[in-house]
Amino acid sequence: MSGAGQSRVQTGTVLAAGCVLWRRAPGGGGVEVCLVHRPRYDDWSFPKGKLKRGEALLAAAVREVLEETGHHCAPGVRLPTARYLVDGRPKEVAYWAAEATGGAFEANEEVDRLLWLTPEAARVRLTQPRDREQLTALLDALPGA
Repeated sequence: MSGAGQSRVQTGTVLAAGCVLWRRAPGGGGVEVCLVHRPRYDDWSFPKGKLKRGEALLAAAVREVLEETGHHCAPGVRLPTARYLVDGRPKEVAYWAAEATGGAFEANEEVDRLLWLTPEAARVRLTQPRDREQLTALLDALPGA
């Protein structure tokens, strides 16, 4: 069993991974950040999801971006890990900054809408205030953002 699997069994912590997906804004005006809408929770967040058995954190993050947004990405710096409770169980979501490298969104059961927003608009649209920490860290990591 992998270290991640052992951690989940020993602590009961739900492990997940995701990315703050970004791209250069059309016309060179800074960056845009991708937010996804999940109808199950009626929330706006970054693409993320639970690890599959034996899956590495970064591999899960890249997989989740592709599954939820239809975009391939180039992962960059590690961003802060989000820690919170879901139904009384601890959850940890590892995040990376990731530049979109191509693809196209198609609505699915898990994600029905996707928006590319300026960082300021994304900060306002995020449903969970805790997600703003990853957005701030992304902007700190991107020169000229």
